[in-house]
Amino acid sequence: MDRLTTVIKTLSRPDAPRWDAFVHACPQATFFHLSAWQDIVERIFRHRTWFLYAERAGAIVAVLPLAEVKSRLFGHALTSLPFCVYGGIAAADDAGDAVALLEAEADALARRLGVQHLEFRNLEARHEDWPRQTLYVTFRKPILPEIEDNMLAIPRKQRAMVRKGIKNGLVSEIDAGVDRFFALYADNVLRHGTPALPRRFFQSLKDSFGEACEVMTVCDPGGRPLSSVLSFYFRDEILPYYAGDDVAARDLAANDFKYWELMRRACERGCKVFDYGRSKVGTGPYSFKKNWGFEPQPLSYEYRLYKRDSVPQNNPMNPKYRAFIALWRRLPIGLANALGPHIVRNLG
Repeated sequence: MDRLTTVIKTLSRPDAPRWDAFVHACPQATFFHLSAWQDIVERIFRHRTWFLYAERAGAIVAVLPLAEVKSRLFGHALTSLPFCVYGGIAAADDAGDAVALLEAEADALARRLGVQHLEFRNLEARHEDWPRQTLYVTFRKPILPEIEDNMLAIPRKQRAMVRKGIKNGLVSEIDAGVDRFFALYADNVLRHGTPALPRRFFQSLKDSFGEACEVMTVCDPGGRPLSSVLSFYFRDEILPYYAGDDVAARDLAANDFKYWELMRRACERGCKVFDYGRSKVGTGPYSFKKNWGFEPQPLSYEYRLYKRDSVPQNNPMNPKYRAFIALWRRLPIGLANALGPHIVRNLG
């Protein structure tokens, strides 16, 4: 074989350091391309994975993490990557042939598995002619070097809410574990009528990513937890990813204070990008992030459809889930937390 021939391989444990070194160095790669997601998706959610990579002259030049999600309720898919907002192929600038080879391998795998569709959760479009999901956007903005400049960059009305939280004597604390976060998160998603991910998933994130995964909780002056967020750090970015709050958080401006404290701490840490994460167009979180001065950036979720005619809509905006959402809101928290993981594992 020619030394410059590109070959496709499947990730094995000994190759994980090489894979992660490539991900950290590749501008197209994200936190969700890191190899630890393979173990998390397989062990916590029991989905089969194929973490494919292209190798040329002994060096990794492109990666594609994939997982199979198979459900009677929500369909059969091969996705890059479930439970992650970004995915798809991350490749070096000179690896155009590797991209084509990885796409062909993913297509062949999808056909062998008999999935209904193949999904790439790209940040940017690769195939303008492919069907795509238009519901989701992301919000990303530079963090300015000086803390006060970041405060002044927040639009006036939202800045007033941050100052209200400060005036209320709220404090932020970094948690060693996930207990306070999970209690607030689980109660929050129940109020919205959606199942909670299992607590052990969040603990696994902490265990797997170490200092790159951080929980911050906001408390009132008496120490009562009001709002909490689990964030990821990747290169020079911070990504608040999962959050939850108490019903009292709104009146005390705990959510606004929480994200300001996260931005302030990230600025002190030297981060340069605040990734506010994915939201659905037209929802409360979408409006909240716009009010902070962030502009929505469309996400290019691209699909190959095999056994369906349209892009799946497995999300709470789908009208067919309204009755389920109304019923779920009435469940006791203990029962919801016990049943939720069995349902949400198939949503991704």
